[in-house]
Amino acid sequence: MTVRGDQRGSVTAEFAVVVPAVVLVVLLCVGLLMASGLQIRLEQAAAQGARLAARGETEERVRTGVAALVNGAGVALSRDDDIVCVEVTTAAPLPLAPLRARGCSLAGGL
Repeated sequence: MTVRGDQRGSVTAEFAVVVPAVVLVVLLCVGLLMASGLQIRLEQAAAQGARLAARGETEERVRTGVAALVNGAGVALSRDDDIVCVEVTTAAPLPLAPLRARGCSLAGGL
């Protein structure tokens, strides 16, 4: 009596179950890395936009500066006394909530 005959195809079946799970985990990891990189660019764009707005640049110039770092990002400017804030939003590479970053600067400051 051979036990080997009963095990035929089990490796193939296990491989067929494991491969999609491994591919899914790898794709999720890549997506999270892309989202992290995009978040860093958003933060840089918000800081750059806040500096431009604080220097007295036009809103169009601020939007152009932000778009140079993050294509298709939404830009919202707000001013509270001497503080100028820029909020930048864009869609995440994964089906998550939109990514946001906010940068503030002292208007007319050094």
